[in-house]
Amino acid sequence: MAGKPKQVSEREASGGVERVLYEMRQTLRVTGLDVAARTWAGFERFVVAMWEAMGPNAETRAFESAADEVRAEAVEAVVRLGRLGAWDAVDLGESQRYHLKGALELHHYLQPKMLVFISAVKQALWGQPVGRLQPMGSAERIERGAPARMMELEWVSERPDDARLRSLFKDILKTVGPPSLPGDFRALALWPEYLEAAWERLKPAMAREEWKRACVGLLNTSRRLSLDLPYEVALSRERLEVLHEKVDTLLRVTEQFERRQPSLVLGMAWLVCDVPELERRVPFPAEARLVPDYVVAEELR
Repeated sequence: MAGKPKQVSEREASGGVERVLYEMRQTLRVTGLDVAARTWAGFERFVVAMWEAMGPNAETRAFESAADEVRAEAVEAVVRLGRLGAWDAVDLGESQRYHLKGALELHHYLQPKMLVFISAVKQALWGQPVGRLQPMGSAERIERGAPARMMELEWVSERPDDARLRSLFKDILKTVGPPSLPGDFRALALWPEYLEAAWERLKPAMAREEWKRACVGLLNTSRRLSLDLPYEVALSRERLEVLHEKVDTLLRVTEQFERRQPSLVLGMAWLVCDVPELERRVPFPAEARLVPDYVVAEELR
């Protein structure tokens, strides 16, 4: 795609961007960040301002609960579709299945959080009043850092050497839409036979009316919940202009991420529901963060 924004990983980042990506990963309680965060990181002034606006919300119980509600809605939708059948369609060893289940759990936890996060950012940039005007620090916070049993986020290159994977990636991106290949599919490509079996089943489902209705429902839920986050999200198009960022590009990619995210949430929920022993609704429960306010203030400096 011409003009596709560059993604920046934590390893490549420096200065304020490096700090934001580290804090974002810790606050979201994951072992790595998906392509939306990495794409935003290519706009240094924006990502710093965005995190200042979203960080206090992202560490609250309200944000975690919003993601749990989105995930539960996705699970209910895919259960009505019946069994996917990808898990039993491939011959994987015990170790491969163990690590694959870990990848599915990680992305099933991350994708709903990213939908709520992206909806909040997108609506704020479009002029919606996102968040309530309650005093900072008054909402319950949750623990930071990835749970000990969460797998590391790993994935293959967006342009792999394997011609079969390149063809598969091209078809996936064409189906789910721009701006870049979703990270969950790149992660599942570590098990190419499984990804092929999963995509063979997911792709036709994505064209069905019931899938499209479920996506609309998830997007509406995410937008509603993001508007009701505890703290005001001080972002706007005017703010981007003051920061001298590429306003049109940022608005375009943010809208693209939000448009396709419900389908990614649904797809991951269906893959997880295909594995009997995986937790479907709350894969990594979060404990309350019991620290004094002055410690939190120091951390946010």
